[in-house]
Amino acid sequence: MRTIISIILFILSLAIQGQNNFDKFFSDKVLRFDFMLSGNNRETFVYPVGMKQEPFWAGSNSTLINPFNAGNFKYELFDSTGITLLYSRAFCTLFQEWQTTDEAKKINRSFYEVATMPYPRNKVRFMLSKRERNGLFTKLYETKIDPADYFIRKENPVNVSVTKIYGTGDPHSSVDLAFLAEGYKADEMGKFRNDVKKMADYLFAEAPFSEYKDKFNIWAVESVSQDSGTDVPGENIYVNTAMNSSFYTFNIDRYLTTQDIKSVNDYAAAVPHDYIIVLINSPRYGGGGVYNYYCGTTTDHPLSPKVFVHEFGHGFAGLADEYYSSSVAYDEFYPLNVEPWEPNITTLVNFDSKWKKMISNDTPIPTPFEEKYANLTGLFEGGGYSAKGIYRPEMDCRMKSNNTKGYCSVCRNAIKEMIEFYIK
Repeated sequence: MRTIISIILFILSLAIQGQNNFDKFFSDKVLRFDFMLSGNNRETFVYPVGMKQEPFWAGSNSTLINPFNAGNFKYELFDSTGITLLYSRAFCTLFQEWQTTDEAKKINRSFYEVATMPYPRNKVRFMLSKRERNGLFTKLYETKIDPADYFIRKENPVNVSVTKIYGTGDPHSSVDLAFLAEGYKADEMGKFRNDVKKMADYLFAEAPFSEYKDKFNIWAVESVSQDSGTDVPGENIYVNTAMNSSFYTFNIDRYLTTQDIKSVNDYAAAVPHDYIIVLINSPRYGGGGVYNYYCGTTTDHPLSPKVFVHEFGHGFAGLADEYYSSSVAYDEFYPLNVEPWEPNITTLVNFDSKWKKMISNDTPIPTPFEEKYANLTGLFEGGGYSAKGIYRPEMDCRMKSNNTKGYCSVCRNAIKEMIEFYIK
């Protein structure tokens, strides 16, 4: 009993220390750093656009350093000496996905990006790094930031109506999800609020979210579009919407995203948020999700709730796609001589760091695709867009198909760890 009490007191002391560090180095607002990522399949360049102050810091005030070796990019805030790390966050972008397409071998392109962090009280160093193909991070860009700089804009957030659908928790110890309306006209906002509730209810019915419903705040941001729906370039359908979403991302008909990251973050700034979901008012099948970036899905297809849960797994917990037979735009997305950072796939380069200990001694490795191993944790070949050389934990999972009941045990554990990170 004495040991347990000592552990509890130690954890509490860390939380208090984290809070003290937050109050010492940050104020309860957001510093937003806008920039462009540009280049091709070989080169990446960073071009700063500007900074602004936003009113709602929703992140934890005690866990400021990202503990996960995740993401294809990361940004870090150091004190003015550049020695003490104050804050860090990992993320992915559509730019990095585009770099693995055939088009990136032929032309250069630029993608708008946004980094958000608690607002510093004193001068800091901002550093942006990229994960190279060998799995290691290299520095792309570094700059000094003075919080008193009068070029940091202090505009009010965009004037938009918001509704809290669920939750009463403190944003600093809850997971705050900002659902943004895309392709909803002014007279369709009642439908939008119902769609948000429908998607949230479906999410909370899935493990492990079902265990943490009281730890989530769900916000509906009523961004009004001139037209209903979304662009479908392959069918010459174009509509005027708030965030310029479109099917045929990277020429894949079902891949539905927006590259208008500025507008996405402008609308999301109206509420405290840890993650952004763009709900697209369409009956078509499609969506997309990017880690610590945003995820999006249509609302009115019969499979829309399942697509949402799949895409949210990408965006919130950094889960990889486990399918390998559907068409994609990527060329060798995962090098087979490098262990992927995503928790639910492996190339066996460092399987010890993944779910190896969760496999029963009675389960063969690799695991045959046989019915007797269904619903068991094993090592099944095929995943990460490749039928050979990449392995997944179970025969089926929400990250593999729409035919399964939910996430596999490995994905559930990864989601739990992410939720716990936000609510500490």
